[in-house]
Amino acid sequence: MEIGTQIRKYRNALGLSQEELAAKIYVTRQTISNWENERSYPDIHSLLLLSSVFQVSLDQLIKGDVKKMKQEINKEAVDRLNALGKVFTILFVACIAAFVPLVVLLKIPGVVIWAILYAVTMVVAFRVEKLKKNNDISTYQEIVAFSEGKTLDEIQRQREIGKRPYQTALKVIVGACVGVVIAAIAMALTLR
Repeated sequence: MEIGTQIRKYRNALGLSQEELAAKIYVTRQTISNWENERSYPDIHSLLLLSSVFQVSLDQLIKGDVKKMKQEINKEAVDRLNALGKVFTILFVACIAAFVPLVVLLKIPGVVIWAILYAVTMVVAFRVEKLKKNNDISTYQEIVAFSEGKTLDEIQRQREIGKRPYQTALKVIVGACVGVVIAAIAMALTLR
C-alpha cells in the first residue's frame, strides 16, 4: 500500500518530525515510523486526524490505496467463492454416490448418515449463494468471470441479467426432478 509514502510526503512537506506529527495525532513516534515503513496501517480515526493535520482530503491521503484495497477485497471474495465451490462439488458428488450404498447396507442409520451429509452440503450451498448474491453474480458467465477475477462489460452484464429469470426457473425444475428421483429411490429401497 502507498499510505506510508503519502504520510512521509505530507509530513516532510509540512517540515514535521515523526515525533511532532505523533504528538498532533496522539500516537507514538514508533507508530508513525511503522506507518511510514508500511509495517502497520492507521485506523480510520488516525486517518481522519492525519488528513486534518495535512489539510488534504481523505481521498488524497490514501490515493492509490483505495484501488488496491478494492482489489484485495475482490481477490478475497474470488478465493472464497472458488474454495466454497470446490467443497460444494465434493460434498454434492458424495451425496449422490453415497445414497444407495448407505441405504442398502445400513438401512435406517444409512438414511440418517446421508441426511447429515446432505444437510452439510446444503449449508455450503447456501454460503455459496450468499456470496454470489453479495457480489451480484448469478449466471454462469458472471460466475466464470468473477472466479477469474474479471468483470463483464455493461452490454454483457445486461444480457446476463436478462437470462436470470430463465435460469431460476430451470433451477427449480431440475431441483424438483432430483427430489422426485431421490424420493423414488428411497421408496423403492424401503419397500423391499
